[in-house]
Amino acid sequence: RLFSAEKVIHKDWALPNPSWSKDLKLLFDQFMKKCEDGSWKRLPSYQHRSTQISEDFKTYFLDKPLNNENKVSQIVQLFTRGFEDGLGFEYVIFSNNDEKRTVCLFQGGPYLQGVPGFLHGGAMATMIDTALGSCATIPGGAIMTANLNINFKRPVPLCSVVVINSQLDKLEGRKLFLSCNVRSVDEKTLYSEAT
Repeated sequence: RLFSAEKVIHKDWALPNPSWSKDLKLLFDQFMKKCEDGSWKRLPSYQHRSTQISEDFKTYFLDKPLNNENKVSQIVQLFTRGFEDGLGFEYVIFSNNDEKRTVCLFQGGPYLQGVPGFLHGGAMATMIDTALGSCATIPGGAIMTANLNINFKRPVPLCSVVVINSQLDKLEGRKLFLSCNVRSVDEKTLYSEAT
């Protein structure tokens, strides 16, 4: 949502666009077929979170309400949705509530380069956190990462597609423990594991 006098924009960024590779489109189509029986659901993704979700989140996690001086009332957007199509984070997340897991299909664009020809580790960490966070919302609602451990096994080639499989491992009170792995489209290459 854009604030002030600007028009509200509701583009769902988790839908194919011309910058998506053949592999990303193929995987998207495969998961959309899994959605037909209702066991899987595609999660929409917008540049901006709704004001109500932001207020609920602040109420849940902050000890005292923010005063008007600290409130962000300007145009704000999600970090992963701040690039033009194809230049940064291209992804879609599918959720299976019964199995308490998600699958994130991710293609890192040229603005996410670290070592020449490869995705920056921080960009991969961002997507791992996004995928795990989406999985954590299934049982937990509003969540915040307390600890993120990543074992990088291999660098991810820039502009390639990876599959991030996340699952809920354990629930202890308000704490959720999750894990994920990042693999190539053919599942033969393990790029990262995280908890």
